[in-house]
Amino acid sequence: MNESSCRIGFAFTGSFCTFAAAMSTLEAVKARFGDVTPIVSEASGTLDTRFGNAADWRREMERICQKPIIDTLQKAEPIGPKKLLDALVICPCTGNTLGKLANGITDSTVTLAAKAHLRNGRPLILAVSTNDALAGAAKNIGVLLDKKHTFFVPFRQDDPTGKPTSLVADFSLVPDTVAAALEGQQIQPMVLGPKA
Repeated sequence: MNESSCRIGFAFTGSFCTFAAAMSTLEAVKARFGDVTPIVSEASGTLDTRFGNAADWRREMERICQKPIIDTLQKAEPIGPKKLLDALVICPCTGNTLGKLANGITDSTVTLAAKAHLRNGRPLILAVSTNDALAGAAKNIGVLLDKKHTFFVPFRQDDPTGKPTSLVADFSLVPDTVAAALEGQQIQPMVLGPKA
């Protein structure tokens, strides 16, 4: 598949502490693939936090993508029937979002976008960022590892001593993970060692 002709969805969920890194990743995906549509969950699209204001993040997403944000269920639903995307990235992907995806719950803009997209048999790429990945969310990661058309950005423990159950994807690997997923391949290794 010609990368420059691919249409990529890039969805943000509420791991606000990783938004700055995710925004840089959005820029890298836009630079590589060209056509990128921003998508936000209700929380990530509306909540001001100590990591930044929602309006500022939204402006930056739209500036990078040069497209309006998909931020409602009504806007997300046509992704499936109109086959709007070749791949969908969720970056960051929270434990809450993992749980919903693993259990078929589509009550948010991002999870409905994922459901609509997956009905077309196209790749869904997850960039995990959650403090309970090796605890409560572990079973959901296991379920999603076994789901067809679902791929993971390689991840590692980000603070094994301070947060022993936390995993964060290496966002710098998102573009390569997307490229591999478009060819039906999971980039390897998926589980990374400690950051140097």
